Amino acid sequence: MAKKIASGSVSYEGQAETLALPVKKDPRFHHLSIGIPKEITFQENRVPLTPSAVQYFTSNGHQIKIETGAGRNANFSDSQYSEAGAELAYSPKEVYEADIVLKIDPPTLKEVELMRPGQLLVSALQINQLEESLLRRMMDKRINAIAYEFMEDDSGALPIIRAMSEIAGTASILIAAEYLNNTHIGKGELLGGFAGVPPTQVVVIGAGAVGEFATKAALGLGANVKVFDNKMYRLRRIQKSFGFHLYTSTIQPRVLASALESADVIIGALSGKGARSQVVVTEEMIMKMRANSVIIDVAIDRGGNFETSEVTTHEKPIFKKHDVIHYCVPNIASRVSRTASYALSNVFTPMLDDMASMGGFSDYLRLKPGIRKGSYLYKGSLTNKELADKFGIRWHDIDLMAGLFL
Repeated sequence: MAKKIASGSVSYEGQAETLALPVKKDPRFHHLSIGIPKEITFQENRVPLTPSAVQYFTSNGHQIKIETGAGRNANFSDSQYSEAGAELAYSPKEVYEADIVLKIDPPTLKEVELMRPGQLLVSALQINQLEESLLRRMMDKRINAIAYEFMEDDSGALPIIRAMSEIAGTASILIAAEYLNNTHIGKGELLGGFAGVPPTQVVVIGAGAVGEFATKAALGLGANVKVFDNKMYRLRRIQKSFGFHLYTSTIQPRVLASALESADVIIGALSGKGARSQVVVTEEMIMKMRANSVIIDVAIDRGGNFETSEVTTHEKPIFKKHDVIHYCVPNIASRVSRTASYALSNVFTPMLDDMASMGGFSDYLRLKPGIRKGSYLYKGSLTNKELADKFGIRWHDIDLMAGLFL
């Protein structure tokens, strides 16, 4: 059972998450009806709301309908959700009767068919993989849709992307530690530093959130870390965070190749702004690396940073090429699904709480410019220019629509 441990915090089975505290309802308060379907996408183990978050909503008069088994892969049982006040749904159709559908991955065409006009969908969009037929069907159904990866908080940051990137960065070092040891065909080394033994040499390519947290984890274990990025402001920020003893460099092929030759672990965390991540490590560079060194390509979700990368799965996560261990599993956060679910819940809970306090979705959209950044469908009209350019569909400015029609 959940219990209050401090102002704004709830403890649930040993883990704590920050939740908005109940507030006195004003006349604008709107009761929410939220449906959470079970994810059907391959390797997706996360759930958007934890049982303690559900308890918060149900105790404030909101209705939560969750499909049986939705939290199983994050180690949240149906009974935990039921005890928190959620209504268990035994089919996807029951979940999609709710006014708001909250899920992790983009909907499939089968799931879109279960939706109805005016419904709000909050999920990932994944523009690069979106099919035009799916988008047009959602438009035909006059669905409202928000892509959470584009939502901004009041500071202008992307809270979901930041949280998942932090998790992926930390997890990448822990994964590398696994594959350095004897159990996983590694060279039998402990990642980090140990008295009398040279420290592990870690190269991090990319100084964004993933790179920052990979660097933090590696330094914490005592490794020697070198960070490469072509954005000087990122290099300055990461050096300021961890001290000027940290080696940083722009991505110069000869300098990078030299660092890779002596590296034990290489983290690929350079995403870029295009549809595909930038390949900065060539096959020739990899051929000169130490035997049984480990590559963790976190950027594999968008193609990868290594010329030799190939997508792998959680069941078969690695392969060897040129005697180098490659780990190229997309969606690393799903590997630690319980922690990732807490992080997601900490973003979605205050968001939905604000939506209720402000009078529902329409008023919330009008008052929150950061949420409008994530909107791509409003009353069936396309409001995302990137999608409009990709498919040649007419789009409407969401700021104008919010001001004129809400």
